[in-house]
Amino acid sequence: MEQFILRVALDTPLATHFDYRWIAPSAGAAPPQAGQLALLPFGRQQVVGLVLEVVTETAVPAEKLRDVLELRADLPPLADDWLALCRFAAEYYQRPLGEVALPALPKNLKALKPVSLQRNLKKLAKLPPQDDATPAAEPVLNPEQQAALDAIGRASGFAPHLLFGVTGSGKTEVYLQAAARVLAADAVAQVLILVPEINLTPQFEAHIRARFPGLLLATLHSGMAEGERLLHWLAAHTGRARIVLGTRLAMLASVPQLKLLIVDEEHDPSYKQQEGLRYSARDLAVWRAHQLKIPVVLGSATPALESWHAAQNGRYRLLALRERAVRDAVLPVVKLINLEREKPSEGLTQRLVAAIRQRLEKGEQSLLFLNRRGYAPVLACDACGWISDCTRCSAHLVMHKGDHRLRCHHCGLEQRIPRACPTCGNIDLQPLGRGTQRLEESLAAIFPAARVFRIDADSTRLKGSAAAAFQRVHEGEVDILIGTQMVAKGHDFKGLTLVAALNPDAALFSQDYRASERLFAQLMQVAGRAGRAARKEGGNPSEVLIQTRYPDHPLYHALMAHDYPSFAADLLEERRQAHMPPFLYQALLRAEAKDLQTALDFLQQAATCLAMEGITINDAIPMTMTRVANLERAQLLVESPSRPALQAFLREWMGLLRGMKSRLRWSLEVDPVDI
Repeated sequence: MEQFILRVALDTPLATHFDYRWIAPSAGAAPPQAGQLALLPFGRQQVVGLVLEVVTETAVPAEKLRDVLELRADLPPLADDWLALCRFAAEYYQRPLGEVALPALPKNLKALKPVSLQRNLKKLAKLPPQDDATPAAEPVLNPEQQAALDAIGRASGFAPHLLFGVTGSGKTEVYLQAAARVLAADAVAQVLILVPEINLTPQFEAHIRARFPGLLLATLHSGMAEGERLLHWLAAHTGRARIVLGTRLAMLASVPQLKLLIVDEEHDPSYKQQEGLRYSARDLAVWRAHQLKIPVVLGSATPALESWHAAQNGRYRLLALRERAVRDAVLPVVKLINLEREKPSEGLTQRLVAAIRQRLEKGEQSLLFLNRRGYAPVLACDACGWISDCTRCSAHLVMHKGDHRLRCHHCGLEQRIPRACPTCGNIDLQPLGRGTQRLEESLAAIFPAARVFRIDADSTRLKGSAAAAFQRVHEGEVDILIGTQMVAKGHDFKGLTLVAALNPDAALFSQDYRASERLFAQLMQVAGRAGRAARKEGGNPSEVLIQTRYPDHPLYHALMAHDYPSFAADLLEERRQAHMPPFLYQALLRAEAKDLQTALDFLQQAATCLAMEGITINDAIPMTMTRVANLERAQLLVESPSRPALQAFLREWMGLLRGMKSRLRWSLEVDPVDI
């Protein structure tokens, strides 16, 4: 029987590959290929690995070489360019290849008995042909949209575009018509569209299905059932799905005929994975487009400073949409309410209450944006000073009145709300501050006849509940909407003419140097929900009211002028002078231990084990949220003005760190977003 040596990657933290022997089951059997999956013995268990290459020699002695249990020949092999993408991600983010490639695949694909694989392949084979890329009637574009579309269409080879358009300027329409051109030009071409959050996929799905009724659409995100996700992944992998829509995990999907990449709301921090492989889907999208020599479109009303800087220095082509796409729809007027002069009651000033009442009288909708869920951030005792601290984290337990619970939003610890102070017995415990639940209660009391509705992570925990909640708003069943960042972007609320931002000031003085950039983006995005439709005769003008104690802050003045370019220019100059990204490249080493000193000692040892010219290693310090789930956390920041120099240092450094004996957990994040 013919034998082959297969070099495979396994989902383990070991920075090595493994060799196995495959014996052909019969004469003339198809030889194994790179990109296939294989069932393998590993220790005392069986695992699924990814074949990287077929080799002729191995350093493993013949008597120790173990046999492949099964080669998954039913699945078309993963393409070389997909393997190259995984290799790049593994090298850049300093992870073993197996920890990148295997988690990127659906769980059911890696099952020991992949019954659903054959079932889903048969299901795809039975689908009627869905290859008609003719789009339904396309709206006429305005001159700016047409210029942007033509620029994307003229691009050949790798062409990164930054589509900078004010909220409501019709970026989605540019995406859809750019996709239509690509699909019409190539009968097998595929388009990948990324959105930052799961709750944005239903609206995008509806747009795509309406525009391309003759094409199969695959959707990929973490909220899908595993069987459903496998079917959609296979549709993309086999090329049956001509359009693939998903969140950041779709960036690592197998899309073998990819000809156009689109990243909507490219500035959104949700594109950065915060555990395991800490990759940026936006950055990988640019690399993947470069690898495949195809166009990539990054769209946003408030681009990330890294993207804006790249457009300013010519690495990306800037395409600007300065006007709203709907005729007679204008940007809302942004006004500030000075909380030092107008004292709020239950968090609401009289001017805001009056503005909401005006909308109710005209049958228009209002949105109140408060990025803090729960009823109150903390429960306190006035008598002795007790506050509801989490016993496992450096955080407070948040009061959730409806559930009668105190809940930690970091580790998930829950307790019943005490009847009396645990320290002194005082029964008059007071909620301090306000979250979305308390705001909902206050508005229901002020406007008893209004339909008040709340959308946040608590109210949309069940599958499908977020889509149903947004549908209620779209159908006009809601008068006053209360929401967190879930409602701030992407949604097109036709009847909404008033947006109010409550308590945004905290981010102005955060120690995170990205806080002001994020706050501006957040407020600009939520402000953009107002006035997206043409103003009705006799209706109220669309406006945004921001309650603040710092009305003279430059950020708010830039927001009032809808002037992102000036705001970004000022921030970039600050970053340049302070030697911060995008003018510097960073990596962050984190350590977790039962006691803080152990974590700090490990990081200090790591800081001294390697020195390299052009690399700055800062002092080890406790993290801002020092304790989470009874683990003490510390961090060490490494910086360099040269990305290649930083990568060279990290490759050597990681080898030394893996050789250090330690009894704690540590991880490295390249290009960290939270420091």
